[in-house]
Amino acid sequence: MALSTTQVIQRSHVAFGTSGVRGLVTDLTDDVCAAFAVNFIKVMQQNFTVDRVAVAIDNRPSSPQMAAAVAGVLKAIGVPVDFYGVIPTPALAYQAMQDKVPAIMITGSHIPFDRNGIKFYRPDGEISKADEQAILSVNTPLPLFTPVTQSVLDTAAKNYLQRYLSIYPAGILSGKHIGIYEHSSAGRELYYQVFEALGAKVTRLERSDHFVPIDTEAVSDADKQKGMQWAKQYQFDAIFSTDGDGDRPLLSDENGHWLRGDIVGLLCAQALGIDALAVPVSCNTAIEKSGVFNQVLRTRIGSPYVIAAFETLKTELSYAGFEANGGFLLGSDIIIADKTLKALPTRDALLPALAVLVSAAERPVSALLAMLPQRFTASDRIQNVPATRSQQLLDSLNANPEQSLNMLSLDTKTLLSIDNTDGLRMTFVDGDIVHLRPSGNAPELRCYCESNTEVQAVALVSQVLANAF
Repeated sequence: MALSTTQVIQRSHVAFGTSGVRGLVTDLTDDVCAAFAVNFIKVMQQNFTVDRVAVAIDNRPSSPQMAAAVAGVLKAIGVPVDFYGVIPTPALAYQAMQDKVPAIMITGSHIPFDRNGIKFYRPDGEISKADEQAILSVNTPLPLFTPVTQSVLDTAAKNYLQRYLSIYPAGILSGKHIGIYEHSSAGRELYYQVFEALGAKVTRLERSDHFVPIDTEAVSDADKQKGMQWAKQYQFDAIFSTDGDGDRPLLSDENGHWLRGDIVGLLCAQALGIDALAVPVSCNTAIEKSGVFNQVLRTRIGSPYVIAAFETLKTELSYAGFEANGGFLLGSDIIIADKTLKALPTRDALLPALAVLVSAAERPVSALLAMLPQRFTASDRIQNVPATRSQQLLDSLNANPEQSLNMLSLDTKTLLSIDNTDGLRMTFVDGDIVHLRPSGNAPELRCYCESNTEVQAVALVSQVLANAF
């Protein structure tokens, strides 16, 4: 007897994380991918007319087969697929929103190549947490299907480029030398075109035929060294890169020092003249200290929570959000040089990079940083830690705060407050912040720290993680 979609999903060990479905490649079988796709379409059909679905992939070796399974099962249920090949997630989301169709992105973002995932988009943007539960609740027969490999359409890639080339004038980055760290990013065929069209000299760096799991919240020591070496060798004004699916930026200053994602987001929001922001609780407090926004709402970590907060900000002329990873979500249409840039309420890596570099047209990127309130964040993770074990640690720390400080070698500090919005966030009288939470995307314990100096923030992260278990 054939299994239902719900049975296939329940037996798969694949689950929703902070952004889409994530799991081991070995668990993301054709049937599992098909079951999620069928349930997603069933949920979309409750509120939308679904004439077709947009699909794209990242450069992971497992992504083409997963897309073929999705296309095959959609064909079996009579839903045509527009397949856009390897493009950034925001490019797919933008195209789907313009066409008013649902979208499915095959990507594991920044997680290691032995894992992958699926992101889902409604015709009007990212799915919500309620949509996720609805997808898991559908119980329908899984139809017989054969995976289908489709030809690639270039419409979404072209429209994503035009989105920014139509706003910023040609030559606005003239005189700038930009390095693009391409690795295996889904947008590596597009980014150099944008920067060159805007007048910059571009040097393309370290393209890889193997998937590289760049995590913009936990940049490796090797990538930190590369940034500084490239800056010295080529005399760059900045270096730009992204995570695997191009929704999180990695941007350096002229010295090759990678900027924290929330600082990139803050600079972008300032440059765009955004009135109000929704940001996760883990973001740098320089956002509020800058004093330039009418409202700043703090949310749980994950783009669905940021997007949900936009409902509260709709009374403002313009509103946006970003995450500690740098992904920028434009919640409302805005005007740039008398031209309208349409809302794109999903993480995007290209807009924040362009906004910051345009803002730094007459000065180095480091000069923009010097103008911000001097608060510094650092983060790292312990990998291969089951979420249950991380949660046990947090429960223990919450139950015995004073004992927790001793355990983490923070006993010399005086605790001011605890925030349980997402994980355990401790603020101390001296202004330091320590935030622990299980990752929603991978078996990792993440630690975010903030202090008045970068050295202290980094030291706090190392100290806390060294004593966490």
